[in-house]
Amino acid sequence: MARVFLFVMDSVGIGGAADAAAFGDEGANTVLHIAEACSQGRANDGRADRLNLPNLSRLGLAAACELSCGTRPPGLLAGGFGAWGVGVEASPGKDTITGHWELAGVPLQKDWGYFPDTEPCFPQPLIDALVAECDLPGILGNKHASGTAILDELGEEHIRTGKPICYTSADSVFQVAAHEEHFGKRRLMKLCEAARRLVDDYDIGRVIARPFVGERPGEFKRTANRKDFSTPPPAKTIQERVQARGGYVTGIGKIEDIFAGKGVDETRKGRNDMALMNQAILAMEEAEPGDLVFANFVEFDSLYGHRRDVAGYARALEAFDAKLPEMLEKMKRGDLLILTADHGNDPTWTGTDHTRENVPILCAGPDLQRGSFGKVAFADVAETVAAVLGLPLEGPGKPFLEVVETGGFRPVRPEA
Repeated sequence: MARVFLFVMDSVGIGGAADAAAFGDEGANTVLHIAEACSQGRANDGRADRLNLPNLSRLGLAAACELSCGTRPPGLLAGGFGAWGVGVEASPGKDTITGHWELAGVPLQKDWGYFPDTEPCFPQPLIDALVAECDLPGILGNKHASGTAILDELGEEHIRTGKPICYTSADSVFQVAAHEEHFGKRRLMKLCEAARRLVDDYDIGRVIARPFVGERPGEFKRTANRKDFSTPPPAKTIQERVQARGGYVTGIGKIEDIFAGKGVDETRKGRNDMALMNQAILAMEEAEPGDLVFANFVEFDSLYGHRRDVAGYARALEAFDAKLPEMLEKMKRGDLLILTADHGNDPTWTGTDHTRENVPILCAGPDLQRGSFGKVAFADVAETVAAVLGLPLEGPGKPFLEVVETGGFRPVRPEA
């Protein structure tokens, strides 16, 4: 029996979404625009020259980009030994939960609720209930904001008054920043648990605890103790289907948070994406037949996409690419590695929010025949995992790889 490793490169989009204009993102293309900036010498902070992704290119990244948007990013080479395609999102959203849920076989049937881009942005009954239940002196923020900029703006007042900093973004999210020592991590988590219950009335996808340290502007820094409080998926995910057949599911990074704790037997975290990659490699070594390792590598999105740091995003992609051979070395006969993304976050785009884009789906394995399976749905990822692990096909998608009689897998021919 096979093992499957489903690794999400958070926000590594490849443009070409047919409905991008409806999200205000027509023309957004994360990988292409980073590659163009690199080739034009506009991303040389800590690196130089063209975007260097030889391993991802050999798996089919360049070909997937070209299929998605009609242009091969400069510096990326033609594909070689992988099976590849383009993921097209059906759900009405471009956030982390929406993308991951659909990849796991649970497309969103209706859009989330969102807080308006006004000041204040939160309904007064929500804030009144939160203040009363958590015995707060009030809140700060109450607006759309960058999670780092708002610390410099309000961090000192937060320490002085004890009022938590509450803010949101274009995503369906209620975020709470509080000082780990002056306010306390435990108190922050209890506050976010209460907020999670209260925002259910507004159909909000996530409440995020954002602990930070520091004493003055310029020194404030978010810590690795972030925690997401998500609403649970409304249907059975591929992880739960794996568990039902006796498989073990290891979540790397924030997978457990994204799925509200459902369908994860063990969670492994790290202080950054390199540490998470090491945890993923260790999980690959320890996985047994029938198991699923599901990873999210968040820093492409959180450190570079939202902050519109093109050079930083390029460095992160190149570091991931350089680590990829270690992952491939851990694979055994029958195993499948799927590299994909959950949305885009073009660092050359206006604003600081996610961008609606197609995503690459790159597959590797010792018994995998090379070739393209074309454009497929996000939900097809879950059914491909099911097919490879020998599970019943019961989700809304369909596999883009098929089992061959002689053993192994091959891409399903794209439909005309």
